[in-house]
Order: sequence, then structure tokens, then C-alpha cells
Amino acid sequence: MVRVTTTDRRAVLRAGAGIVASGVLTTGCATGGAADPPTAPSSRAPTRRTPAPAPAPLLRYPAQIRHGPRDRPQVALTFHGNGDPATAHTLLSAAEKHGSRITVLAVGTWLDAHPALARRILDGGHELGNHTLRHLDINAMPQTDADAEIRGCAERLKALTGSIGTWFRPSRASRASPLVERLARRAGYPHVLSYDVDSLDFTSPGAPAVVRNVMADVRAGSIVSLHFGYADTVAALPGLLHELDRRGLHAVTTTELLS
Repeated sequence: MVRVTTTDRRAVLRAGAGIVASGVLTTGCATGGAADPPTAPSSRAPTRRTPAPAPAPLLRYPAQIRHGPRDRPQVALTFHGNGDPATAHTLLSAAEKHGSRITVLAVGTWLDAHPALARRILDGGHELGNHTLRHLDINAMPQTDADAEIRGCAERLKALTGSIGTWFRPSRASRASPLVERLARRAGYPHVLSYDVDSLDFTSPGAPAVVRNVMADVRAGSIVSLHFGYADTVAALPGLLHELDRRGLHAVTTTELLS
């Protein structure tokens, strides 16, 4: 195990920038699901501010990260960013009202349609990451196409925020193939962000089931997979945050969880 120095830790904290937005999705990240619906373009452009720094490696973690330290009462709620922006605004506001921060892995075409959401998420203290350009089955793609998916989203993030984003998560898969892992590293992402708790919210099981799915497996250090764009997720978030409080767990950004 490599010891993380104070300098390393500060570099990681400086790397924590977030972006997010929401939309009505018809599928989660399971391979072979239906294509995501198009989103209406937005005419609003984000306000230019200080660029976010590039990601820094977390030396004590593997290339693909499923969870953080188990000895601190923190969890990371990570949202796949796509679909109707109204759900994104609602979820962001609910998290902020509770004093929680989230991580959003944004789809590049969704950012094209709703560029102002990038700054909305960052200004709320959340994190932004890369969830590929078009949310296709990236692990099944040939190298050239997979590389274009990663770099295409990274380019959009950099154009909107000055940074490629802190995290990369493969689309339609919980883990990246060895090829996709290598391509992500070459594109500037030292780690692939996976998760150890799946809410299954993209199956629309009802808000109580979303809460039960998470609470059945969550513990200190967990990284939870959730989605923008689903009414069940919007309805479930306040109750989920309440149940985390009852367990003595607090939702923080992924960078904070892993630092």
C-alpha cells in the first residue's frame, strides 16, 4: 500500500469539481438496454468562471474503485446525468437543503443539450464526471469508438468548466473492460469509478423500493449508483437521506469520501 502524503491529499481535494443534470431515462447502465431518449437543446450558456483542476491519482486505491474507506461515516451518492433537467434541479436542491453533496457522471450529449447545468452543479458544491459521450455499451465497442466516447465527453466537460472532470464511469456497465480502463487512463482519468451499492432506480420500482435497495447494502465508505431522470429517484432522495442519517452516515462528494 502506498502512503498518501499531505501533498497528494491536497492535490486530490483541488481536483474535486462536479457537474450534473437530470433527465427522463428509459434505462440504466445495464448492457443491452434501450437507447436513451433525446433531450431538448438549451439556449442558455454557462457563465465562465475559474477552471476546475484536472484529476489527480489517489495512490492508495486500485484503478477501478468500488468503495472508499470503511472507517469513516461517509458515503458517496453518484448520479448518472442524463434526461429532463427538471429532475436534476430538484435532486440537487434536495441534497443541498439536507447539507449533502453528490457526484454526477454526465453524458456528453446531455451536456450539449443543457450546458448551464454544468455550472449549476459546480456552484452547488457537487462534483462532475464523465459518463461517455452517448451512453452506449462502451465495453462492447472497438478501441477507436470507445476512445471517442471517452474523449468526446471529456472535451465537452473541459469546454464548459475548464476541466475534463474528476471521475470517469463506463456507460451500461458497472466496471470497465481492461481496454476501456486503459483508454480512460490515457484520456486523463487515473481511476474508473464503479460502485458497491446499486439502487436499481432505473427499473422504476417505486420510491420505497429505491430506499430499501440502498439501505440493504450501504455501509461506511459505500459508493451508491443512482440516476437523474426518474420520478422514483426524486421521490426517494429525502427518505434516503433521512435513513442515512439514522445510520449515522453522511453523503459527501466522491473526492471527499476517498481523501
